[in-house]
Amino acid sequence: MQSEKTHLVDFNNPEIAFRNQSNASLREAYQLFKLMNNRTLVHLGRHLVNVAFALHLPVKTILQNTIYKHFVGGLSIEDCSKTIDRLAERNVKSILDYALEGEESDAIFDGTCSEVIRTVEFAHNNKSVPFSAFKITGIARFDLLVKVSEKQDLTDEEEAEYHRAAERVDAIFKRGCELDVPVLIDAEETWIQPVLDEMVMKLMARYNKEKAIVQNTYQMYRHDSIERIRLHHRMALEGGFRFGLKIVRGAYMEKERERASLRGYPSPIQPDKPATDRDFNTIIRYFMEHLDTIDFMVATHNEESSLLLAQLIDAYKLPRDYPGIYFSQLYGMSDHITYNLADQGYNVAKYVPYGAVETMMPYLFRRAEENSSVKGQTSRELNMIQQERRRRKSSDE
Repeated sequence: MQSEKTHLVDFNNPEIAFRNQSNASLREAYQLFKLMNNRTLVHLGRHLVNVAFALHLPVKTILQNTIYKHFVGGLSIEDCSKTIDRLAERNVKSILDYALEGEESDAIFDGTCSEVIRTVEFAHNNKSVPFSAFKITGIARFDLLVKVSEKQDLTDEEEAEYHRAAERVDAIFKRGCELDVPVLIDAEETWIQPVLDEMVMKLMARYNKEKAIVQNTYQMYRHDSIERIRLHHRMALEGGFRFGLKIVRGAYMEKERERASLRGYPSPIQPDKPATDRDFNTIIRYFMEHLDTIDFMVATHNEESSLLLAQLIDAYKLPRDYPGIYFSQLYGMSDHITYNLADQGYNVAKYVPYGAVETMMPYLFRRAEENSSVKGQTSRELNMIQQERRRRKSSDE
């Protein structure tokens, strides 16, 4: 139903953003983001933690009580239940994301595939979990995906290995279709994205006849993303299936530029942030113009883009909880966006990663580096936390 609230969402309301956080947890969050505001410390910390794990030093408890606690939902699906329930109390959904990646063996890939299917089954039985999500590098070897994307000749063993990987991906989406649970496949590095796109579009044609079960992800810091999205949308229209997708700004920018420079090919990255912001907002408008054939999620920590979509939903006179449109942010980040959207009745979900401390370290280092490298990200987090701490202090006086 259309929300009776007519005023616009206000992302500058820290009281709503941090309503469920104690003074102690706010203080811990402030200290964590203060640390992540220092790029030198982040890079040094990554090196020291890797050394500590290699030497079996007792750093696990320290990590679990700091950065892990802030950005991770729990050790297992069951362990995430309290996090899911706590978010649901504030009208925020959860997307479980088993964050294992970068492995090499078929045994681990099979185990990860089974775990992702468990998240699909869990989502089917929990209305607070509307999606599942996974990374293909959690169930397939990275170097193999590079060879397939570059159309290199495969050995017989590699052909068989790729077939097993494709079967794992199909099994996940097949279960999603059986249980009516949409599944998001995360975007990855540009040099393995061709095989992801090819695989996902074939699976959309197979499983998206009635609902967007298979959903791709597009990184808008790539200068070709609008073109790819429009092409894939045309393929969906011509194939008679529903197009489902998520857009993000992206998470591999420095790595992408470095590889392009080393190998002597043009960078796939936009020339600057304003170009990324422009394309991001342009494609949101495109989605709204094609709601009859597209389900989409806007996953962003950017206030301007979030406000744009909120305004367009109202301008199109849609219910604020229109089922084909979702906002999303990462667990532990941008609560001022998440909770203020939820408070106004929009569909919003937190990406909730889970896994053992050691398993989560690549993900956690990306979050730390993202916060230290994205201009203003950590400063915004710190500013909102400081505002709320000052507000609470003044109200207690």
